[in-house]
Amino acid sequence: MNYQQTLDYLYTQLPVFTRVGASAYKEDLTNTIALLNILDNPEHKFKSVHVGGTNGKGSTSHMLAAILQVAGYKTGLYTSPHLKDFRERIRINGAMISQQTVVDFVADHKSDFERIQPSFFEMTVALAFDVFAKEQVDIAIVEVGLGGRLDSTNVINPLLSIITNIGWDHMNLLGDTLQKIATEKAGIIKPSTPVIIGEYQPEIADVFINKAKQQNAGIVFASDVKSEVKIQKSKEHLEFLEIEAPQNLQLDLAGTYQLNNVRTVLTAVDELHKQGFTITNEHITTALKQVKTLTGLHGRWEILSRNPLTICDTGHNPEGITEVLKNIALVNYDQLHFVIGMVNDKDISKVLSMLPTNAIYYFCRPDIPRGLEAESIREKAASFGLHGKAYGSVKAALQAARANAADKDLVFVGGSTFVVAEVV
Repeated sequence: MNYQQTLDYLYTQLPVFTRVGASAYKEDLTNTIALLNILDNPEHKFKSVHVGGTNGKGSTSHMLAAILQVAGYKTGLYTSPHLKDFRERIRINGAMISQQTVVDFVADHKSDFERIQPSFFEMTVALAFDVFAKEQVDIAIVEVGLGGRLDSTNVINPLLSIITNIGWDHMNLLGDTLQKIATEKAGIIKPSTPVIIGEYQPEIADVFINKAKQQNAGIVFASDVKSEVKIQKSKEHLEFLEIEAPQNLQLDLAGTYQLNNVRTVLTAVDELHKQGFTITNEHITTALKQVKTLTGLHGRWEILSRNPLTICDTGHNPEGITEVLKNIALVNYDQLHFVIGMVNDKDISKVLSMLPTNAIYYFCRPDIPRGLEAESIREKAASFGLHGKAYGSVKAALQAARANAADKDLVFVGGSTFVVAEVV
C-alpha cells in the first residue's frame, strides 16, 4: 500500500474518534499495552513531559517543544487531532515523520491490528512512541488525547505532568461535573512525579491537590508562581503578543488566552531546569517568537487573509468560545461575519447562547461523519436570535462570508477544530 492507501485502510478499519465520536473511545489501556508489548515497550525508552487539560494543551505542548528544540534537545512532539496531514501528530524537531514511516509501520503490524483491534488513536500512540524510541529523542512532549486516566498516552512515566485547566468538554465520556472531569484529567499525575496545574480553579483545585498528595507528587499552580507574567501590549491582537515577564517576550501566537499557556510553559521550564535541562532566557525568547515555524502549529487565532480580515480559531467549547469572543472584541471592525460549524455529539446550546446576535452567520457542516448538518445548526441558532444562511460546505460558507464582507468588516471562522482544518 502507498501512503494514501495506508491512510484509507486506517480510517476504514480502525474506529476514529474525530470522525465517529464516542464509539471509538476505549475505556481501558488494554489495547495500547498489547501494541506496545509487541513493539518491545518503546514508552520506557525516552524521557517525556505529559500535557493534559481541556483547553490550551496543544499550544502549551508546541511552545514547550519549540523551547526544547532551540535549546538543542532532539525533541519529539505528539499531538492530536491533525488539521491537514495525519503526520502532523508525530514530529521530531518540528518535522513531520515521513510517509514511508507510516506505510512501513502499518504494513509490519497489520496482522497485529486485526488481532488486537485497536482504535485509530491507540495505533497512533503506538506509532509515535515507536518512532520516538527508534529516533532516540532526548525528550518527547506528549499531549493527552481525551481525558487522562484512561487515555492511551497514559502509559508513560514522564519527568513532569502538566494539566492546563478544566472546562466543559466531552461530558458524555468524562462526566457531567467539573469535579468528575478534573478527576479523569488528574489520572495523569504519577507517583513522585511533579505536576504543574496551569490555572487555579477554586472549585476543583482540591481534586488535584488530593491526587498529588496520594501520589507523593509535588504540585505547583502556574497561575500562582508566575503571577507577574502579563500582557504588556499587543499589536492589534493580531500578529503576536508582547508579554511582560522577568524578560520581555514576543509570542507569535496572538490570542490573548495564550497568556495562561505561557505561564504554564515558563513554570515547566523552571521544573526542567531542576531536572538538569539547560534552557536559557535566550532560548525561551528565540523559541516563542517562532513557535509556528518551529513546530507547525496552526489554527490558534490565525490570520487567513487581510482583505477582508479573516481569522480562524479552534476554540469550540464554552471556555474556548469565551476566549474567542474576548479576542474578537479587541479587533476594530464594522460588521462581524461568523462562519460556524459544529459536531453532532455535543450540546451546542451553551455555545450558541454565548454568540453575538448582531453578527451575520454562515452555517456549515465540517466534512466528517460527526459533522452536524448546517440546517440543524441554523434552526437551533435561530432560537438564540442568531441569523444567517446554511451552506453546503465550509468552503462555500467562507466564500459567501468573504464576498459579503466590506473592507472594514471581520470574517471569523470557527466553532469546531474540523471547520478550521478545512480553511488553514
